[in-house]
Amino acid sequence: MWRAGSSTTLPVVPNPFVRSKLFVPGTRPELFPKALASGADAVSFDLEDAVSPAHKAQARAQVAAALNGAARLPRRPLMIVRVNALDSAWFEEDVRAMAAAGPDWINLPKVASAADVQAAAAALESAEREAAGRVPIGLLLNIETAMGLQHAAEIAGAHPRVVGLQLGLADLFEPLGIDRRDPANVHAAMFALRMAAGAAGLFALDGACPDIADESGFRAEAAMARRLGFAGKSCIHPKQVAWANDVFSPDAAALAAARRLVDAADAAGLGVFSLDGRMVDAPFVERARALLAAVGDSSSAA
Repeated sequence: MWRAGSSTTLPVVPNPFVRSKLFVPGTRPELFPKALASGADAVSFDLEDAVSPAHKAQARAQVAAALNGAARLPRRPLMIVRVNALDSAWFEEDVRAMAAAGPDWINLPKVASAADVQAAAAALESAEREAAGRVPIGLLLNIETAMGLQHAAEIAGAHPRVVGLQLGLADLFEPLGIDRRDPANVHAAMFALRMAAGAAGLFALDGACPDIADESGFRAEAAMARRLGFAGKSCIHPKQVAWANDVFSPDAAALAAARRLVDAADAAGLGVFSLDGRMVDAPFVERARALLAAVGDSSSAA
């Protein structure tokens, strides 16, 4: 499925198969091969929080080199770069360097308004013109402030380059004194973000868990996100990748049920029909097709 922008044409993926997105600091090139071989569906090179001001230029160059070498990888995950915020001293150089290196997406932190998105998209488009020949880069937007969450629906629909929204709970909760250990607080933020992304036809990614040793806490938060329709979860350590992949992978029973529902819909040829005593109509069929499409199942074809 494709959506046309003002001057670019970008793929729209309502629910991509990004069960796990692993962050790796841009200043640690010795960790890049391990991250790329971790089994994560996406690797996010970080130029923002993980990099001190004195090392921004070095990190930028190292990440660009890694991206330029990605074509030689036997298995290439989705390549993302978290740049510095729009109002930072490093944003323009980050975008210029990344436009030349060609990640799949740029992850923009601390987005607070639709105007932020439009300004970032304009900067990226200009940088791509300078780096002629590159495929247009999508924008994955971090919602991690109260203002950003309040305006998340407008942010999601602000520009055709936007591919999805990502939740940042630490930046959102800590300044406000909100307890992340309370599942009700986490659920409220997740639900608001998912509705905003859904209104724009985009996917949502869950944020990272800071406690690397807490597998049960990671899995519980990831399971909540999955029940709310999130595509996957961010990871800050390679061992979290397997946990995220496990939680967000559809099990055999779910896939079998989806295939059966799609087959029944195709056979019925009706807008509404009954299956196992339950009424089934378009929303249920579309969800089943989307699940099958996410894993590359040909049964998803209409």
